[in-house]
Amino acid sequence: MTIRKRPIWVWVTVIIAVVFGVMTIKSGGSVLFINGEARLAAGNYVDFVLWFNFFAGFFYIATGLGLWLKKSWAPMLAITIASLTILVFATFGIHVFNAGEYEQRTVIAMSIRTLVWTAIAVICWRQLLRQAV
Repeated sequence: MTIRKRPIWVWVTVIIAVVFGVMTIKSGGSVLFINGEARLAAGNYVDFVLWFNFFAGFFYIATGLGLWLKKSWAPMLAITIASLTILVFATFGIHVFNAGEYEQRTVIAMSIRTLVWTAIAVICWRQLLRQAV
């Protein structure tokens, strides 16, 4: 059996997507479903951001696996995740602007998520363009 070599961008993207997904599900699930230390430590979390991130974690993993398996839908899923993350971050910004309670770490976490998924989406988009030529 031969293992086809995958470009480095695939390895890096898959590892980031899957690890990010597992961490997101674990941390979000701890706050959402376990009434304990994680929920207390979360402070003034914003429900819609937390629920979005929790569900997105499953799609992060799906995207990583899809890219690894060279599924045609995976790059579009990465682009969709990036777009929805930007939309949720903007909505969060409106929440903050309207004096909604929040934690500073939500700003940091959403900034990181937006940067990571925008980078993954751009990488995937470029690969789609290369394949089209």
